[in-house]
Amino acid sequence: MKEYDRSVLWLEYFNSSVSRKKGRRVPTNQAVRSPRLQELLEAARRLGYDPQAVEGFHPRHFPNPSGHVSIQKLKRKSDSIKEIATMLSVVRGESRSGAKTGE
Repeated sequence: MKEYDRSVLWLEYFNSSVSRKKGRRVPTNQAVRSPRLQELLEAARRLGYDPQAVEGFHPRHFPNPSGHVSIQKLKRKSDSIKEIATMLSVVRGESRSGAKTGE
């Protein structure tokens, strides 16, 4: 049953290699290349949402495995997407810098 108090945010919304027509919802300068579900989950968690991750298939990319995060509706969906896109870049940067320093 549909949960009306939650928003669904697909990985494709934040993927810089996906066109707007195919599902990207943020500008390419705010998107990241091939985001992972754990990164999206961490970004939503840091912003105070109560995220729930689900692996699945985006309707426009059915044969390719993907996933989405379900978050509480605290704001408009577009505002939440922009906020999470910014935090996703931070999470991605931290994971890359941690890999380079050998942590």
